Amino acid sequence: MTPLDQAHSAMDTDPENDAARLKFYERLADAELFMALDGEAREDRVKPVIFDVEGGRFALVFDTEERLTDFTERPSPFVAMSGRSIVSMLVGREIGLAVNPAVAPSSILLSPEALAWLHDTLGAGLQEGQGTPTDVHPPKGVPESLITALDAKLSTMAGMARVAYLADCVYKEGPRNHVIAFVDAEDAAKPAMAAAISEALTFSGLEAASLDILFLRASDAICASLARVGLRFDLPQLEKPAVRTVNAPGMDPEKPPKLR
Repeated sequence: MTPLDQAHSAMDTDPENDAARLKFYERLADAELFMALDGEAREDRVKPVIFDVEGGRFALVFDTEERLTDFTERPSPFVAMSGRSIVSMLVGREIGLAVNPAVAPSSILLSPEALAWLHDTLGAGLQEGQGTPTDVHPPKGVPESLITALDAKLSTMAGMARVAYLADCVYKEGPRNHVIAFVDAEDAAKPAMAAAISEALTFSGLEAASLDILFLRASDAICASLARVGLRFDLPQLEKPAVRTVNAPGMDPEKPPKLR
C-alpha cells in the first residue's frame, strides 16, 4: 500500500475521525500525483483528461505512474505535480478530482467544493512573530499531534535551515505565544517553509491552536535561550557532492604506468 492508501484506509475505517480525514487531505496535498493529459504538454500549458461521472466533471490523478497505466491500459501522456499544485490549477473551474479511480484502495471522487476547501486550507496564512521575543520558556501544553505534524514537515526541509526550535515566547510588542523559530534559513525558502508550518498547524486538527514563526540568525542573542529551553528539531542537510580529481595515466608519482 502507498502512503495515500494508508491514509485513505484510516479515514475510511473511522469516518467520524476528523484527524484521520485531515491526515488524508494532507497526504494528498504532499504527494506527487500523475495527472492524465489529453495530449502532450506544451511548454507550461497542460490539458487534463476530463471524465464525466455522476453528473460532475473530474480530472484523473494517480499516486503512481503504474496505476495510471493500469487505468488507461496503454501508455498515456501525463504530468507529475504535487497535489497542492494540481488543486491550485483546478480550483474555480468546476472540476473535481478522481483519485486512483478503480485501480487502488484509495479510489475516491473529490468534488469541486472539496477542492475549494482544500485550496483555502492550504492557503491559510501563518502569522510571523511581531518583533523579537524578550523571554523564552519551554513549550507547554503543546499537543502531541502538533509536534508529530511539525516533525513530519520539518523532515522535508532539507537544506532550508540549520535547526528549528519550538518554544513559548513573550514579546515586548505583543502577547505571549508559542513560536517555531528557524535559525539561518535560506531567504528563498522562507515562503515555502511558512506555508508548510501553516499546513502542519491546520492538519493537526487543532482549530484553536496558534503558532508564530520566526526567522533568526545564529548570531541573534535569543538563539542561546532557544537552544537552552526550546524543543529542538534538526533539519536534514544537503550533502555536498564529492569532488574527485583523476590524474592522467603516468602523472601520479606513486602509481607509475604499467608497461607491457
